[in-house]
Amino acid sequence: MKIALAQINTKVGDLDGNTKIIIQNINAAKKMNADIVIFPELSITGYPPRDLLDFECFIDDNLKYLQKIREHARDISVIVGYIDKNPSSEGRKYFNAAALIENTRITAKYYKRLLPFYDIFDETRYFEPGKDNVIIKIKDKKLALTICEDLWNDKDYWKRAPYHINPAEEIIKLDVEGIINISASPYVLNKEKERFAVMKNIGLPVIYVNQAGGNDDLIFDGASFAMDKNGEITALCHQFREDLAADEIRPLSNIEEESVFNALCLGLSDYCRKTGFKKVVIGLSGGIDSAVTAAIAAHALGKENVLGITMPGMYSSAGSVSDSEKLSQNLGIGFKEIPIKEIFDCYIKGDKCVDLAEENLQARIRANILMIHSNRYGSLLLTTGNKSELAVGYCTLYGDMCGGLAVLSDTPKVMVYRLANYINRNREIIPRQVITKPPSAELKPDQKDQDTLPPYELLDAILKEFIEENRSIKEISKKYPGEVVRDMVKKINASEYKRRQAALGLKVTSRAFGTGRRFPVVQGYDFEN
Repeated sequence: MKIALAQINTKVGDLDGNTKIIIQNINAAKKMNADIVIFPELSITGYPPRDLLDFECFIDDNLKYLQKIREHARDISVIVGYIDKNPSSEGRKYFNAAALIENTRITAKYYKRLLPFYDIFDETRYFEPGKDNVIIKIKDKKLALTICEDLWNDKDYWKRAPYHINPAEEIIKLDVEGIINISASPYVLNKEKERFAVMKNIGLPVIYVNQAGGNDDLIFDGASFAMDKNGEITALCHQFREDLAADEIRPLSNIEEESVFNALCLGLSDYCRKTGFKKVVIGLSGGIDSAVTAAIAAHALGKENVLGITMPGMYSSAGSVSDSEKLSQNLGIGFKEIPIKEIFDCYIKGDKCVDLAEENLQARIRANILMIHSNRYGSLLLTTGNKSELAVGYCTLYGDMCGGLAVLSDTPKVMVYRLANYINRNREIIPRQVITKPPSAELKPDQKDQDTLPPYELLDAILKEFIEENRSIKEISKKYPGEVVRDMVKKINASEYKRRQAALGLKVTSRAFGTGRRFPVVQGYDFEN
């Protein structure tokens, strides 16, 4: 039996465009002489459709496109993800569903049984869980049909299993020769290794088909695969792009920086493509964050579509301008220099006191300059702040936080440095001085980040413990200085109001700010214990 893994890049809500991609891949799979072609979870609607599911017309239209796909399923079997209606008068109105189509007929339907409700997932808000396992037969092979989370209630993966049932354990007891799993599994660094480990632990052959591409803050890395009962990979799709594979094994990189770089490039390029932006504008400070953001943008969108603007102020070093210009030359992107001193002086009218308000004013003047370029030329303004600084509020609301997409907002500062060195792996693109000089906002004389923040290696370690692993101050202080931990947690909590107003950011860690972290702005818990 020849199985084609159709790893496609969908756009949420674009039922017509997604269906055309599905039909194109059905036809391509036929040319490969595949017996069956398998598509990702909710491949007709795109994932996650979120509150589009509140519109009944959206559900009805998705069912119409399922019928259109059915007409093209001749001389090949097709498994496709869609949304089905719940005929019962009780429970949620819809199912997260998979259909098996054979000779233009829908011969089997499966409804997702485990609905994730953590991190960025909120499927219990919309879907009714399925109740039954479904076994299908393809070329005399009996296979269990599952959707994404159904195989993830693994006691070896979770400290506490989040569901009362385990479909994988039930399937193992059935007389089946393998499992098909259609998925929409968002990217997190090293997530593909977790998938391999979880599927290997099942002990049956697994065909796993994931989507590829970016939708809003989420990046889907693909890396679909087929695995035999011993856990050996027999087919593997590309990572971070569409693919159609049967028995090919594409290489995956083991370099973390390369993985994050490719993820961010995909997230940025798809966000621009799917929202209609052709060009981006970036404020270049001469620092590492804006340099890495510019390099990602040039790679993702083409150098001709990127404009960097440096806006020196009273406290800017000479290097902030020269390093920005050299970076722009190395990348081949557009470059402008617009000083802000005269504008700044108009605001304060000579009453200088160099306080926090004046620091923030400089950042907000720069935001206005960037936004007029965004408005005038139809360019998307990219914010350049990293996760470490966003976490503790080391950023200016309506200033450097201003923009339409925050490329690095889930990338810790230490990883930003690693990305810079990766970008320079073959030749110097980011000037060496940008990487080696002490980071500074340059909003007051001789300012350095480390005047108010601990070393970034320490800060990032504390942030991971508190934000991603939900540990208390007491627990974190067993590893790191208690006063530093306490101060950073206080800053994190006090900055929640800023993050609520931040630009959408690309998720690359297990817990990003945004839809996956629903923290109160007003709250009084101290996290000591």
